[in-house]
Amino acid sequence: MKTIQLGSSNLEIPVIAVGCMRMNRLDVTQAETFVQEAVAMGANFFDHADIYGAGACEALFGAVLQRNPSLRENIILQSKAGIVPGVMYDNSRQYLVGAVDGILQRLRTDYLDVFLIHRPDALADPQETADALESLYRSGKVRYFGVSNQRASQVQLLSKYLEHPIMVDQLQLSLTNASMIQSGLEANMLSDGAVDRDGGILDYCRMQNITIQTWSPFQFGAIDGTFLGNPDFPELNRALDALAEAYHTSNTAIAAAWILRHPAKMQMIAGSMKLSRLREICDAASITLTSEEWYRLYRAAGHRLP
Repeated sequence: MKTIQLGSSNLEIPVIAVGCMRMNRLDVTQAETFVQEAVAMGANFFDHADIYGAGACEALFGAVLQRNPSLRENIILQSKAGIVPGVMYDNSRQYLVGAVDGILQRLRTDYLDVFLIHRPDALADPQETADALESLYRSGKVRYFGVSNQRASQVQLLSKYLEHPIMVDQLQLSLTNASMIQSGLEANMLSDGAVDRDGGILDYCRMQNITIQTWSPFQFGAIDGTFLGNPDFPELNRALDALAEAYHTSNTAIAAAWILRHPAKMQMIAGSMKLSRLREICDAASITLTSEEWYRLYRAAGHRLP
């Protein structure tokens, strides 16, 4: 599996991370097999959040670690907190520190390799949030930290109060949901794609050595479903299928390779709990699309070039 550096750290991470949002659909034996097979593929980075299955996904993963104690040394664990489901966001020191304690207890580990703030909290004091992160670092409970779904200015504001750098920003990106790329290509135009919805986060992360982790890499819209094999995206699927045939792989791998081809050195989060699907996604790590192929897919997804 191809690797990149996590932000400005020396930690090598695979370009494909395993998203564990749906892990609670498995029983413990199935989860154990899945985790072991994923690690064997080189996908040893596992992304959690305390709200995934209301903690059940972390608890199940923790049961797998309890069965396989030596596994912890060979994996990278990341989790997120800051969402009170259906109520609010909470980035206060008390909430974040308590949330990490709960995460560690469920995962049955003493530390997280990476901890992310799940969503920006409009009422949070950035100095207090930063103090929580630094406290978690000093305690040894968190080795690296970052954010999720934040604009460049929000990351910059939080960084003002931090001693240690933010390593990650987890953001939505797919062939059809590519606003952070569109706004750069359609700069200084009156088209919809020129609207900067992300605060220049793509360029900011590259300048600050912050790793972008992409979520929902096969989705269109917010929660509307996948574009793969979807009759509403005939041109895109024709282009994906043609390249899949040319590269002797799947359309899933080509869609993932499109993300990995970007020079920002992003890490893509694969959310499937099916080993066959994960293998297809991991194939993307060995595919380097040409510039013409990348732009062909971009245009087939409905984006314009000026």
